[in-house]
Amino acid sequence: MTTKRMDHVGVVVTDLKAATEFFVALGMELLGEGPASGQWVDDIAGLPGINIDIAFLRTPDGHGQLELTSFRSPAAVTGGSNAPNAVGLRRVMFTVEDIHDTLARLRLHGGVLVGEVAQYEDSYLLCYVRGPEGIIVSLSQELTP
Repeated sequence: MTTKRMDHVGVVVTDLKAATEFFVALGMELLGEGPASGQWVDDIAGLPGINIDIAFLRTPDGHGQLELTSFRSPAAVTGGSNAPNAVGLRRVMFTVEDIHDTLARLRLHGGVLVGEVAQYEDSYLLCYVRGPEGIIVSLSQELTP
């Protein structure tokens, strides 16, 4: 049996509102938000007494989704490295129409350019942006000849 699709990427945050606003500014659509708790949530995560708030967002093409999760209980665990070279999920890449316009919008929501906007051959403009909670997103703009 083969995998049908990648459904979504999950990111744990402490400030759900700020993270949601950041990704909406990126151009994602908020599909819904609300609390989740109960035995089924405990069973999935293997943690008792989970009480969370989640927000689901979708990319404009309708294919990619992001789940932002904020833990009320048990408390979220912090302290891991968020360096671009740290082992683990480091970033999510989004293709945008105008990288500089996108950066300007994200800066209004706490986005900070990690390095600089770089050009790869005659094909792409690329950069990393650090958002709320230290989340790193990659931006890619295709260049047309």
